[in-house]
Amino acid sequence: MARRIDFYDDPDAPKPNSLVPSVNVVVTNDAGEILMIRRSDNGNWAVPGGAIDLGESLPEAAIRETLEETGITCEITGLVGTYTDPKHVILYTSNGEARQEFSIVLHGRPVAGEPTPSDESREVRWVPREEVGALSMDRSMRLRIGHFLDGRAAPYIG
Repeated sequence: MARRIDFYDDPDAPKPNSLVPSVNVVVTNDAGEILMIRRSDNGNWAVPGGAIDLGESLPEAAIRETLEETGITCEITGLVGTYTDPKHVILYTSNGEARQEFSIVLHGRPVAGEPTPSDESREVRWVPREEVGALSMDRSMRLRIGHFLDGRAAPYIG
């Protein structure tokens, strides 16, 4: 099975060979719970997201990725931040791609659907805010969710 391995400021990390604009979405329901997936490629918890396809806008990609990974259709409501730290390298073992981080994180709300796993998500569920910190996730995902939970007045730019 293909795996995703995240490296941060690691001298043993592979040298990046790609930069792919991607989007993540922090979807929250009326109870304030966050829509989370347990990734199939590394077992970590994350908010839904993925690469932006050619011919697709940022919000279109966000809505598509959320639906594909979770079964939830969402509406985009805001910007959490931009994450472009060159110290974060993501290795995809299926093809040897070593991707430098480039993610725009949006906020959204659900408009239809039920949490449903996919090929990319072996588990999908609404997680109460106070339980998010106990989940296993990569440091970059924890940072992104933390910025959302902090209720920042302005988007994070980094």
